[in-house]
Amino acid sequence: MKFTTYEQGSKLFPGVVAGGYVIRLDSLEPIRGRLGGGDLSLLSFIELADEALLSSLKEEVDSLSRAELLGMVERREAFRLDEVRLRAPITRPPAVFCLGFNFRSHAPELKRPVPEVPVVFMKPSRSVVGPDDEIVLPKASTRVDYEVELCVVIGKGGRYIPRSEAYSRIFGYTVLNDITARDIQQRDFSLARPWLRSKGFDTFAPIGPFVVTGDEVGDPMSLSLSLSVNGEVRQSSRTGEMIFDVPSVVEYISSFTTLEPGALIAMGTPEKIGQLHDGDIVEATVERIGTLRNRAVLEK
Repeated sequence: MKFTTYEQGSKLFPGVVAGGYVIRLDSLEPIRGRLGGGDLSLLSFIELADEALLSSLKEEVDSLSRAELLGMVERREAFRLDEVRLRAPITRPPAVFCLGFNFRSHAPELKRPVPEVPVVFMKPSRSVVGPDDEIVLPKASTRVDYEVELCVVIGKGGRYIPRSEAYSRIFGYTVLNDITARDIQQRDFSLARPWLRSKGFDTFAPIGPFVVTGDEVGDPMSLSLSLSVNGEVRQSSRTGEMIFDVPSVVEYISSFTTLEPGALIAMGTPEKIGQLHDGDIVEATVERIGTLRNRAVLEK
């Protein structure tokens, strides 16, 4: 299934995508009354979702007839995707973990050694924005780069998760563009602190447009990913080129902290990172998940 968060009448609602429509989650029978009020968010759905709930929800969505779907549109329980604004699927995730140098082609690009264990850093939750939101190029930096990444969305989560159980603890996958102030990062390498400041500016973690469950994504280690700027392809690779795969990364991170529902793990970027300029339209794509589009603007 494909989930998203959309804006309607200045409010945010979690939805499930069916064809060219998004259906408000709490209008569907399996979760009607279980998700609403102040808890109405995709994050709260992920927190309560189990295999039985997801199965019954998929069954209902797949069984909807065209007439039933149009009836939901009339009742404003469903909307055409092109009639609503999609937002970050999880607007404030409990944690945003990222991997550095997880593609063999990327570490040499930055003149760094290929890591022997996962290089993990974090972005502030405030860095998260959604589809078509602006990426603000801060005054403090003279070079801001794009980085397309597959992003894991934790479901059940937990601590000390063995790699054999990793996929059962994942809710789904999305796209993350790991925006980086490269000049700041290079300076901070000499201070042995190259991650937080260069990666942590507001708007530096666009995600979306959807969270897609594993049954639709299939093997996350056999996906194509690419990034274009103003229509020109700048990055193109496959997740199979990663050094550390999804299960080993889930096992590694959960060995030192509890992975909570809705936590994000960005799996690293391939080679050919590059600079964004004022007005650039950047589109990050991961196969079977979607394309995340944003515009870069100079900080005023």
